[in-house]
Amino acid sequence: MARNDTISDEYRKLQQDLHRNPNYGVASLAFAPLVANVIRQTNVRSISDYGAGKKNLLKGLAEAGITGMDYRPYDPAFPEYGEPRSADLVCCIDVLEHIEPELVGNVIEELASITTKLGFFSIHMGPAGKVLADGRNAHLIQKPSSWWLDRLIDHFEIVHLQRHQMMGVGIWLVVEPKQS
Repeated sequence: MARNDTISDEYRKLQQDLHRNPNYGVASLAFAPLVANVIRQTNVRSISDYGAGKKNLLKGLAEAGITGMDYRPYDPAFPEYGEPRSADLVCCIDVLEHIEPELVGNVIEELASITTKLGFFSIHMGPAGKVLADGRNAHLIQKPSSWWLDRLIDHFEIVHLQRHQMMGVGIWLVVEPKQS
């Protein structure tokens, strides 16, 4: 799936601008210990960090003692990372709520297409503390867990779901791709 199907050029520019803020894209640091536990329990060898931002997940995993993974970052705001790549574990941390609402289905399909064994997704359900340059809240989608589950279950089996309040109310999930 081409990147244009998952993000508009205008929104990519807004995200690149927001990523200049050093405090934007730090959620992965909070979730890294949970991801580290998933890695230890499942012995996955490769990670696709979908919406990697400044690669804070890689930093957080190193702090949690996880090193030597085949780490594959992807973020449309950082074209140097390249295209999304398949991996044993696909992490999408504090990303889905930032997706343009009309494209979220395409992003979920893309996540399903690159998830070979497991996915770890966290979704914040309320407003962000940051605002885009055009005045919109950085969380373009502010919906309850039931709304998200309705979209995710078409492509994934839910292995674990937990509500959290790490940086506001949200959920984190471990998922497996649906077998066709």
